Order: sequence, then C-alpha cells, then structure tokens
Amino acid sequence: MLLPENGEVNRLGIFFFYDGQGVVDDYIPTMLKGFEPHFSDLTIVVNGKLNEEGRSKLSAFSDKIIVRENKGLDVWAYKTALDSYGWEALAAFDEIVLFNATIMGPVYPFSEMFTAMGDKDLDFWGITKFHKVDGDPFGYSPYGYLPEHIQSHFHAYRKSFHTSEAFRHYWDNLPEIKDYMQSVGLHESVFTKRFADKGFKWGVYVDTADMEGFSYGPVTFAAKDLIEKKRMPIFKRRSFFHPYSDVMTQSAGTAALDLYEYLRDHTDFDTDLIWQNALRSMNLADLQKNLHLDYVLSDTQPVPLPEGKTYALVMHLYYPDLVDQSLKYAYSMPEGSDLILTVGSQELIDLLREKTANMPYNVDIRKIENRGRDVSAFLIGGGKSLMKYDYVAFMHDKKVTQLSPQTKGDGFRIKCFDNMLASKAYVSQVIHLFEENPRMGMAMPTGPNHAEYFPGFTFSWGPNFAGTKKFMKDTLGMSVPMDESKEVVAPLGTMFWFRPAALHGLLDRDWNYADFPPEPNGIDGTMLHFVERAYGYVPQANGFYPAYIFSEHFARVEITNLEYMTRELTRAVSHPWIRPDLYQTTMAIYGGKSFRGHARMILMLNLKRMAKAIPGVRGVARRLYVWLKRVKKK
Repeated sequence: MLLPENGEVNRLGIFFFYDGQGVVDDYIPTMLKGFEPHFSDLTIVVNGKLNEEGRSKLSAFSDKIIVRENKGLDVWAYKTALDSYGWEALAAFDEIVLFNATIMGPVYPFSEMFTAMGDKDLDFWGITKFHKVDGDPFGYSPYGYLPEHIQSHFHAYRKSFHTSEAFRHYWDNLPEIKDYMQSVGLHESVFTKRFADKGFKWGVYVDTADMEGFSYGPVTFAAKDLIEKKRMPIFKRRSFFHPYSDVMTQSAGTAALDLYEYLRDHTDFDTDLIWQNALRSMNLADLQKNLHLDYVLSDTQPVPLPEGKTYALVMHLYYPDLVDQSLKYAYSMPEGSDLILTVGSQELIDLLREKTANMPYNVDIRKIENRGRDVSAFLIGGGKSLMKYDYVAFMHDKKVTQLSPQTKGDGFRIKCFDNMLASKAYVSQVIHLFEENPRMGMAMPTGPNHAEYFPGFTFSWGPNFAGTKKFMKDTLGMSVPMDESKEVVAPLGTMFWFRPAALHGLLDRDWNYADFPPEPNGIDGTMLHFVERAYGYVPQANGFYPAYIFSEHFARVEITNLEYMTRELTRAVSHPWIRPDLYQTTMAIYGGKSFRGHARMILMLNLKRMAKAIPGVRGVARRLYVWLKRVKKK
C-alpha cells in the first residue's frame, strides 16, 4: 500500500514509556518533538510510575496518557493503546506507528525517513532489522531459529495491514507476556515472518542487507556506520549498558564509544541528553566498560592550562619517613596552587614547615585528629573549604605493613601516585581532560591487581556492598543504580582528582570526628571502606561520571600485567586436551549438561594450578574447590 499522494497522512503514534522511577529525562521530549509534525494523533502509554514533572513533560505532546500496571512489557502497552481506540476508530488512520523509549533521536530529521518510506509500497515497516540467527536462544520460535525481523522499537502499520483480519486476530489473541525473553521470543522475533508468510509486504528504512553475516544486530554493533553512511535517525540507549559479555562475544568492544564520539563530533545531537539519562538510570560498571571511561594521558607533553582556574592538592601525611617521598609528587601541581597538608602531630607540622618553606605553592598545614584516617582527613581536614576550587587532587602517604615483602604494598603506592601526579605535563593533561568533559566529575587510578590484591580486584565490593548502599541512602540521601554482581567503580586507593560539584552532599556536609570509628579499624568492612566506595557513586548521584586515568608510563605496565593474567588464567582453567581447535568438537560430543559437568571436573583439577599461576589467588581457588564439590554432590 502507498500512502495518500498530495494529501496529509492521517498517522497515529503510540509511544510506550517505562522508567523505574517514573522520571522523564529530556531525551524523551526531544524525540517526541521530532516526531510531532508527523502524527495526527498521539497516545502515550506508561507502564508503572510517572511523576508529576514527567507527566507535565509528556502532556506537552498529548492529552491521551495511559498509566497502567507494569505488566506485559511494551507489547501489552501497545495492545492497551490499540484497545483504547477500538478497531473501527483505528481504521480511519492511514498509518499507525508504535515506538518506545529504548531509542534516542533524532540524529537527522524524521521527515527524511517518513518521506522516503512514504514512496514505498508496503504494508508494514520499521527503522532497523535484526538479521537471521540459526537456533532459538529464547525457546519460543515455531521455526526453530530466529528469522530476520523488524526490531520492535519502531513499527509502522499501514491501513492495508492494520485493518486486515489477520492483524486484528493477532492483537485480540496476544498471549500474556511475562518477561523480556517472552517479549522477544513470542512477539518481536516472529512477528515479521508471521505476516510476511501471509503475503504482507514489509521493509526497513535502514537497509542492512549488505551486513548479513557481519552482525546480527547492526543497530548495536555498527550504530556509528548506520548513522554515518545510512543516515539512521535513531540509536539505542542499550548501547551504553549492553552486557559486556555479549559485547566481547561479538566484537572488540568499540561500538558504543564509536557511536558516542561520532554523535558528539559529527552531528547536532546533544550528547548531554545521553549523560543525563545514563547517569541517573544505568549502572556505572556498565557505562565504564561500554564507553571505555579510561584515559591514557601523556606524562611528557604539557598542554596549556585554562585561564582563571583554581587548583588545590590536599595531601594527608601520617608517616614522617614518607614525607620526602610524598612531597616530591606535589611538585607536579601548577605553580601557585594551594597545597593543603593534613597531619596529626606537632612533630609533622614542624617537619613540614621546614620541608615546604621554598615550595612554589600556597602551603596550608592543618592539624587534625587521628580518627578516621585519610577519610576524615579529606572530609574534615579538607571539607567545605575545598568547594571553592575548580579542580582538586586528594592524596595520602601509603605504607602497607601487612604484606611481605613490602614491595607488594609499595607497588600499590606507585600505581596511585604515578597515575595521579606523574609530572607537571601529566597534571596539565588531567586538567585539560576535565575541561573537555564537563560531565566528568572524578579521575582516579584503578585498583591494584598484583600479588595478594588480585582477588580483591575481581571481588571489589568485598564485605562492603550493603554498608555502602546504606551509607549512600541513609546518610547521604542519595540513590543510584548499584549491583553487587558488578564491579565497584571507585578510587580503591582513596586517591583521586575531582571537581567539587561532583562531591556535593558529601564534601560539604557537616562532619565530626565522632562520625568515624576509633582505632583500631578493621582491614575491610568498616565505614571507612563504605565511604571509599561511595566516592565513585556520589558523582553519579550529582550527574557526573568517574573515570580511570593512567600515565603513559604506567599504562604500559598495566597492559602487560592484564595480558599476563588473562593468559595465565586461561591456561589454569584449561585441560591440556581442550585446545581451541577442539572446542566445537568437544561441544558436539558432550552436549550442554554433560559438557558442563566435564568442565566442572576440569576446573576442579586445575584449581591448584590456578593458585600457583596468580599470586594471591590461593584463597579464592580453595573456596571455589569447596563450592564445586558441594555442587557436584547435589
């Protein structure tokens, strides 16, 4: 069917919206404004909550807002809207468009898309398609595989289609949808083929026939190319929180970053809309991986410092024998910066007055109580006075006495200091990074991953998840997405650069020493460890993201270490006869359950080898062995 020529198309839009907090971020009005000229009528269906501000935003585009129970996902939301009109009233529309909040746009005017598709003789169409997948991962396909299909974030149905008995029967008898697997397996993945087999003609605006075999889902794994070369007007929110296990299964991990940088540098789309939604609704660990919030900065090539900015280095010093070592790094700060030194003894005050007498900084030595360690030194010794600066670095001396030999703990110190204050050139690069990324609120070294630190690098929450979440909610009144199964994104060495606005509500809070536990403190699971992890999530609550930074020098070391650990772990968990070229054969022989059992046996046999391969992993290996034996018995 062709749309009416030389006349206005009578087009109904049905928009589905869901947000766990009922918040309508600004990307939604931006997208609806782009669609508005192309709809004669618009109904908005909201599953679950909708706050008053959100209702006001949506009301600017429609007075038909249906708020319903959060059941049936997008499929039943669309059905609810269709039922609210009835088939007789719907027959008056030349086209019905179903679209949802999982997409963002417009990158290009939607008029390009509607004009191009209006010239095509179709019964139904969409923007993008998912390519055929051999096999059925969802377990619902009547075909035994996933056919190529229009993706459900945008469906357009013309009168020839939506007035047909087949279409009406489908929606009148739609099975109950209980979860995402059913939504895709029972509806999205089979809808297109079901009606194509009945003779209805379909198409997509973004033709990806040339990507067959290249990607199952180009809208996710080739979004930048689709926007640049095929003028795709939308992109998926999911790009920025896609499960990284799937990212690494299907690609080298560049898709989301390529998409973001292309949008930022080559289109008029306001990428701050992405950050507004992402920082409120997405887990930091997902954002960090998909957008690669890791920056390697030159420690030899300086860049000009911005004019009129103020800087401070707050350094907490406890060990007199480490003063020279620590102050050496302070010289990396721009001359004229404020140098705030927090100490707990008169001995250190006298020593520091002597050592800092000729430093080119405004030195401020502050005596604090020895309660709360570096945390109270920062929150009380620095505290509200730091809010006046543009950029601040927080450091503290570090001596790890519980590990032997002491080179292990000293390696942690080196990692922190070399990635914080490597040189004057490096500090200028850090400041420039903040200037270029206004949503970046914190820049920090990654946690240690050598020697006994290795298990903690993986199990970074340790016994601190519940306490950190409670501290964020009950003490600070902040709520961000947190998940114990995902790694911590925080300065686990408690050293970091920040813009003070990112720590609003924590740094400018009235703290007292009684708020902190007295000595002796545990090595983990205390309030001090909760605060240490909260440092990464407070910026998120304030609309900023934390990022990891590396000096060029240390990045070389980090890459070597990570590559070594990856190879050794792979060797440790692999039986000698399981080689890459035998993997498929092994799968074919053993099948799912049997192969998994065999893999468990192999892992148990190699746990001792794993402990030997990576220093510090012995305790983890022992726990895994006990757990696997218990599972085997069950």
